[in-house]
Amino acid sequence: TFSPLMPHQDNLARWRATWTALNLAPPPGLCEQLLRAWDEPQRHYHTLQHLTECLALFDTLRAHAEQPADIELALWFHDAIYDVQGHDNEARSAHWAIDALKAGGVDAARCQRVHDLIMATCHIALPASPDQALLVDIDLAILGAPAARFAEYTRQIRAEYAWVPADVYAVKRRAVLQGFLDREQIYTTPAVAQRREQRARDNLTKAISSL
Repeated sequence: TFSPLMPHQDNLARWRATWTALNLAPPPGLCEQLLRAWDEPQRHYHTLQHLTECLALFDTLRAHAEQPADIELALWFHDAIYDVQGHDNEARSAHWAIDALKAGGVDAARCQRVHDLIMATCHIALPASPDQALLVDIDLAILGAPAARFAEYTRQIRAEYAWVPADVYAVKRRAVLQGFLDREQIYTTPAVAQRREQRARDNLTKAISSL
């Protein structure tokens, strides 16, 4: 079953439009593969809901992108591989992207940019370009979501880590959230920061205190 937030046909239409913008035909079956991956049962947050929210937010920020097609492709692939106990999901997703895009006729330079965009969502280093900053901000936009959606996100993340004992989860999760809160800026794209920075800080503070 596909997300009611972004029906299957809407996904396919958007996917085709992305490739049309590159003057290429989408590889047969690739979109369906991606949709099935995003719909795997171990996912609770990293789902079609997350992909849909990222793409919808990108639509409002497209004017800020230097290479919008690169960001669009990176969003489709950025959590395409998601093993809840894995430590290399971004790298595996990025490798899938490069292989699939090359097979679809995408030039090597764009493939590398998409790969690097996906790797920026590891959130362990500062983005190296404005497009990487924009993608990272879109990926982290959930931190600045309205309270009800942030609460849902909190439950979804806990569900993905249901295998972690509660006391261990509380310590690890607090450290992750505090890491974001300790940043001088959570969002580096001005348009995103203006809308979400303060709300993200409020959400993070409350979430940390509740753990």
